[in-house]
Amino acid sequence: MSLTELTATAKREGRTLLTEVESKEVIKEAGISVTETLLARSRDDAVATAQRLGFPIVLKVVSPDIAHKSDVGGVKLGLADAQAVGRAYDDIMASAKRAQPSAHVLGVSVQKMAKPGVEIIIGASQDAQFGPVLMFGLGGVMVEVLKDVSFRIIPLAPRDARDMVREIKGYPVLQGVRGQKPVNVAGLEDALLKLSAYIQAHPQVKEVDLNPIFAYEDGLVAVDARVVLAGA
Repeated sequence: MSLTELTATAKREGRTLLTEVESKEVIKEAGISVTETLLARSRDDAVATAQRLGFPIVLKVVSPDIAHKSDVGGVKLGLADAQAVGRAYDDIMASAKRAQPSAHVLGVSVQKMAKPGVEIIIGASQDAQFGPVLMFGLGGVMVEVLKDVSFRIIPLAPRDARDMVREIKGYPVLQGVRGQKPVNVAGLEDALLKLSAYIQAHPQVKEVDLNPIFAYEDGLVAVDARVVLAGA
């Protein structure tokens, strides 16, 4: 669905937080590569979807009431066969129910496990003083531990994107260290510019959190996404 359709649906349901499946539709519309992610509403549906996508598989709880899926035991990685997917579905449903009994759980997202890469975070938020701003840094737990990020006010010019990538302390990681291949830095700059343009053109998008993005020598892919719409 388009952002217009997703916004209308969210408004009817009285929510601003999009699910992971919906958020990835927005990010894909912005022109940034995402892992194909499908919603499964039952155990059998999850197994069938996993078999269609191919193993190994990742399952994540889908709920407009749960923003941080791993905190409620709602993420299962590296599922190698149908039996593992079925068990993981049951575990996720039980864990989410225990952690947040009142949450409305729609099912699980099903996606093929992406190959490992350098973990990147790209985010956007609304600053009370400066308006929409963009953030870039190393992703995963590194952003929480090191807080090694850069910021720019939207809209970005190409020079802004270039500087954002290069001014973080972890930039040598992107260039390749200890035999690791360098990532496609130009692709990261392009993703920043695409998200900047999208946020500028769609002010109803209040927050974006792409963490992690896996960056590779030949491109990148967002494996998780969270989008928050502006309220009424």
